[in-house]
Amino acid sequence: MWVEDISPAAAPPQPPAARGAPRLFVVANPGSGANDSAQTRQMLERVFREAGRPAAFADVSSPAMLARAFALAAAQAREEGGVLVGVGGDGTINTAAQAALAHRCPLGVIPQGTFNLLARDQGIPVHAETAARALLGASPRPMQVGFINGQVFHLNASLGLYPQLLQDREAFNAQFGRHPWVAAISALVTLFQWRRQLVLDVELDGHRTALTTPMLFVANNRLQLERIGLDEDITANLGAGRLVGLASRPIGGWAMLGLLLRGALGRLGEAGQVRSFSFQRLEVRVRGRRRVKVSTDGEVRVMIPPLSFSVAPQPLMLMVPAEADRAPRE
Repeated sequence: MWVEDISPAAAPPQPPAARGAPRLFVVANPGSGANDSAQTRQMLERVFREAGRPAAFADVSSPAMLARAFALAAAQAREEGGVLVGVGGDGTINTAAQAALAHRCPLGVIPQGTFNLLARDQGIPVHAETAARALLGASPRPMQVGFINGQVFHLNASLGLYPQLLQDREAFNAQFGRHPWVAAISALVTLFQWRRQLVLDVELDGHRTALTTPMLFVANNRLQLERIGLDEDITANLGAGRLVGLASRPIGGWAMLGLLLRGALGRLGEAGQVRSFSFQRLEVRVRGRRRVKVSTDGEVRVMIPPLSFSVAPQPLMLMVPAEADRAPRE
């Protein structure tokens, strides 16, 4: 299913900086971003060829092929001492990170999504061509990622209302197309139809408690927490082996809509209904549920409780741009 090789033999003479540089193994999500995937690939081929950087491109015809493509590319990157490169949004990068951790190879990121929070947090330019040029001079740096039952998340993992919002949004998009007004209507429908409260038995760093909430949200990205307006003393707890959890008191549709609006306006820290806590390990049992929908970096999957949240035992080696190529954190 892959690869097309763009090698130095077919390229112009290599600049000194490119000689001996690790090969890039590029996998792109054909469904990510507003640009045509063929145009994005042509651009990347041109940038890497002009720099004399060896690169190989996976042939991915549909998003369903991504996980296998990333696994194959990561295995080859590990064998050759190369770099796995993910092209897509935060969900695509989740799949790439899973493969990079499993095969212990560095990961480069070319953003092509809507929010691109990992890229923004790490100084990676969100413009694809600028990000590609920055990747040429990037170096691997360790980055903390989370685990939930062995599944990686670099931004967040959640259960309850949020995964349902995402699933309903995709159903509306399939019927009416991907438009902002479709996403807004979908969210309103979900909020006012949602009546379920999760009853959770929680073990938090060895301490047990019961929790009733419409949603449990676990974060691993400081920029995301800052954007929704959590206090600095909460965001400062993220990192160095710790994650941050958020849960609201049992509330109805109107109150939940108010919380979401506060988050959108960067004022969630003012809401008294939200409890936040940092932890190293969190184990969650869901009363009355043998299976539960879980979102990891915006991708919804079904898991079997208990759910175990923790920091991955090894960091993700992320290719971070040189200081001169870093984008402002925003």
